[in-house]
Amino acid sequence: MIDFHTHSAFSDGTDTPERLVELGTAEGLAALALTDHDTVAGLARFLACQSRTPIRLVPGIELSCRFMERELHLLGLFVDPFDGRFLERLDRLRLRRETRNRRMVQRLAEVGRSLDLDRLQAQAPGGLITRTHFALALVEEGHARTPREAFHRFLADDAPGYVPMEPLEPGEAALWIREAGGVAVVAHPGRFAGGRFVWDQALAHLKAQGLQAIEAFYSEHAPHQERYFLDLADDLGLAVSGGSDYHGAAKPGLALGRGWGSLRVPDECLHQLEALRSASPASMKAIEVQA
Repeated sequence: MIDFHTHSAFSDGTDTPERLVELGTAEGLAALALTDHDTVAGLARFLACQSRTPIRLVPGIELSCRFMERELHLLGLFVDPFDGRFLERLDRLRLRRETRNRRMVQRLAEVGRSLDLDRLQAQAPGGLITRTHFALALVEEGHARTPREAFHRFLADDAPGYVPMEPLEPGEAALWIREAGGVAVVAHPGRFAGGRFVWDQALAHLKAQGLQAIEAFYSEHAPHQERYFLDLADDLGLAVSGGSDYHGAAKPGLALGRGWGSLRVPDECLHQLEALRSASPASMKAIEVQA
């Protein structure tokens, strides 16, 4: 069993990279990926744990894109976190996110939901503010009862506090991932457009742009969605990935490796994805040495 979708305190999770490895080891996982939002800052510490665990540790990232006027997330698995060009690109993405966050604070203030940007920054020890941090702050200020309610009322794509970042197109994100030696994966497709989206033509279009796999196994996918995405991957010749989207205390009750209890991502996904790796032996050696 593997888990190729997790977050640490370097983005919007609450656990350290070391704690994620401890949890994955306790679960008996075969492989674990750290996929923080738009940053690889936690990967050196994550990979440094490799000598202390039998789990295969995989460096990853989750990038936010714009697709069909909505936010789409892509996972990059097996990326080289020390690739200079990739790091420069992520730094530009960080600046886009900071601009978006300032505008979201303004939008929320306009609808009577004021938040302090400096306080948000203080609650993001990894330095990267996401919508999860906004949701937690809205609950803390009494504007919502739960983070889920805050997200749907104020932060979802069509909500009054939402502001899209300067667009990163899926094809561009896939290029970044692949040039950093990684595999580009469509994340949690069952959540896109409220779960009502029919993916057949769109996924074929994304494949033509360089997307290589789809996250068919996911904590929030119903059994019929999982089967749909598995069949679609087979029809289009895409690899399959899966993960819990673990965030620690930011998503209470969701367990690493098991999701809400029924998630099982087979080891075969690791073999499929590893076969697609475009990293050269030299770049992967660099990861091992610097970890």
